[in-house]
Amino acid sequence: MGSFSVLVGLLLASSFSFSKACNEELLENIDFPGTDITFLFSPSATHCQYLCTQHPSCLFFTFIRPDWTTDNRHFHCLLKSTPSGQPNSQVPLQGVTSGFSLKSCNPDPRPEFAEVFQNVDFAGADYFALFTPDHEECQRVCTEDPGCQFFTFLEKEFPDQKFRYKCHLKFSWTIPRAPIVERTTGVTSGFSHTSTPPQQTGISCQEQLFPNTDFPGSDLEQPKAVSPQHCQSLCSAHPKCTYFSFSSSDFRCFLKNNPNELTAQPKDGTTSGLPARLCDLDQIWARELYVGVDFRGSDIRFELTDDAELCQMKCVEDPNCQFFTYLDETFADRASRRRCFLKRGITMPAPPRVNKLNNVVSGFRLRK
Repeated sequence: MGSFSVLVGLLLASSFSFSKACNEELLENIDFPGTDITFLFSPSATHCQYLCTQHPSCLFFTFIRPDWTTDNRHFHCLLKSTPSGQPNSQVPLQGVTSGFSLKSCNPDPRPEFAEVFQNVDFAGADYFALFTPDHEECQRVCTEDPGCQFFTFLEKEFPDQKFRYKCHLKFSWTIPRAPIVERTTGVTSGFSHTSTPPQQTGISCQEQLFPNTDFPGSDLEQPKAVSPQHCQSLCSAHPKCTYFSFSSSDFRCFLKNNPNELTAQPKDGTTSGLPARLCDLDQIWARELYVGVDFRGSDIRFELTDDAELCQMKCVEDPNCQFFTYLDETFADRASRRRCFLKRGITMPAPPRVNKLNNVVSGFRLRK
């Protein structure tokens, strides 16, 4: 973390201090122009507001509704921020809804979205499909399937008869993942144990890890993980992951998809294993401290603490924090020492793309 990261941290801390008041209001036909961080797809202003809440830097947003007529940017959730924490201006504009992050409102870390969306397609992220008589049954199937976060159902009027009544189950990550994990002197990183998935079965898993062993080929995804146990949790959460290999040299977690065969070969520094499906993992990875490991980016803000243990406590106490990095007294930049960077990522259901499409219904899993 160089001088640029320190400046970003100061801006984040400043923005946070200016935006502590809870403001849940949604402003229809009001635009917050400019100051975009990024955009994500979202089916509604309420969902967009939660995306802003879970994004580490977002303080307010503008959502482009399906009745927008200027161009084809429907369902764009424009995430925004300023050093003051407030929009630079508010402008009347038809077809958009704007609002503020709920970070200061003690938001639900696992929000439920009960609304279903007629003639809206959640494109991509499919892992399984089946036929159901209606979208209500499709939603019930999604709710009962641990891997399903959202769905799209093709109605009886869908033009291609072969695909009518088809229920597409879809996946997005619910486990915290640091986008960049690397070795750095003078830092310690870790997680908030409150960010782990809730226990489901009451049955403890038998650990299925194979040290110095690689399961080659059949790669599905390669997210970053901090340990074999963390990689195993990622594999267990992904409905298409059949086994995994974790590389300790570069923190890559190779999720694999091959239900037909498993080939193992010796490889130093690689740990492989199997997912847990009908039992509860120990989640030890969320309680450990990782000395010399930096979780780069995804900062909410920083505070000063005396050690990594106190930094972890700060993260646990903050409902928005999922993971952290602490800069100790040996960190190269003296001005940055004792800084506890609180961090998070988006773990709510988030379709990779949202489109208009006639004769389909999309929605999210419900709480059981």
